[in-house]
Amino acid sequence: MGHIQNVTRPVTARSTSRSNRQLGPHSSLSSSSCSAQRSSNEVNGDPTPPPPTSPTPQRKGREENVFSRLTGGTVSTDVTRSNCGVIRPVFGTKPTAKSSPLACVHVAEGHSRSVLCVTATESLMFSSSMDRTVKVWDLHCATEITTLGGHPNSVGVVRYCETTRQIFTVSSTFVKIWDLRDNTTKCVTTLHSTGMPSEASCGVGNQLMNSRENRINDIVVDGHGRRLFSAAGSLVRIWDLRSPNCVGKLSGGHQAAVTCLAVDDGDGSNSYVVTGSKDHYLKLFEVSPAANGILQPKFDLEPPHYDGIEALALSDKVLFSGSRDMCIKKWDLSKAELKQSLNQAHKDWVTGLCFLPSRKGLLSCCRGGQLRIWSVDEYKLIGEVKAHDSPINGLAANGSCIFTASSDTTVRIWRRRSAADNLIDNTDFR
Repeated sequence: MGHIQNVTRPVTARSTSRSNRQLGPHSSLSSSSCSAQRSSNEVNGDPTPPPPTSPTPQRKGREENVFSRLTGGTVSTDVTRSNCGVIRPVFGTKPTAKSSPLACVHVAEGHSRSVLCVTATESLMFSSSMDRTVKVWDLHCATEITTLGGHPNSVGVVRYCETTRQIFTVSSTFVKIWDLRDNTTKCVTTLHSTGMPSEASCGVGNQLMNSRENRINDIVVDGHGRRLFSAAGSLVRIWDLRSPNCVGKLSGGHQAAVTCLAVDDGDGSNSYVVTGSKDHYLKLFEVSPAANGILQPKFDLEPPHYDGIEALALSDKVLFSGSRDMCIKKWDLSKAELKQSLNQAHKDWVTGLCFLPSRKGLLSCCRGGQLRIWSVDEYKLIGEVKAHDSPINGLAANGSCIFTASSDTTVRIWRRRSAADNLIDNTDFR
């Protein structure tokens, strides 16, 4: 069974005259009233208020919680356990280059090994790690809410569906489904790469890879939270999450493992699923709501990359693919044709791609720790920053921030360098 470590911290209220200078007045990382009780309520629905505490006047310096300062006096969080995560403000760091429209303003710390994946909503962040855990973070309060454990190996992928409030975590040959609506945030189902679901009662000792199973490399969930696609080996399985059962396969003739997936709900009826593989090829599938059995690709996208594909970003039939060949390609899926190819987009493997909320900008990251921003329409470089000294393994964005997950065990949180910087569309950072 998946194990959960709930985090409880003392909360200290304090006031401050410093305003939202760094994150902006509408930042999703600030709120007018915030406490550890809010973090607990968001996930566990616990109505019991925490006992009041007294201010600590001795700690009003630069170490004070940035969320308290920015919101006019709300919260300071003291970490009482070494493995409890905290989101810390960044002070006194070397300024980013003038060519970069981004600045690192917070760092999420708490994982003991490399962070492999990150995803975020406007109020929550989810990070998965080689330490076999997933951490759930409250972005308003800058606190870790809970830790999801019980995984048999590194957790390579974490996804979240806002519609159903379910978390999906991938470790070895298993997908665990966690229900945030439940008071205990428990694992409710485990899906196997062989296509068999099981009750969440199977322990870590029973979650060992056997000869019939392939490691799951990626998963995606459609926008309605009804179907999940899981890539293991050269096949992609289609899961009906209402059952949950495996109802079909995407079998496109890949000659090597499928490493990444992307899904677009399109016109609201059929879903478009793109598979990227170590065989350098991309394939496009059209999946109807009633699809079952074995589905063949609608298109093979050519020309292929020169090395394995590591990252995809898909929106409104516009696809970007990033590869170990350090190239990023732009595709028009309505015509199944290559629009542009940017060789040497990075100086190392492209490990992540992500659209900004306005869809006017594209984020890319690489194994060398570089983060770059591109114009989607003109496909030109807007800015870049050395985000980490270690590889960046995951990338995400919400309406206020950009999140980079790294092998240095942290998630860094980025915002616009200044309000006067108009290189990024204002709607990307409200």
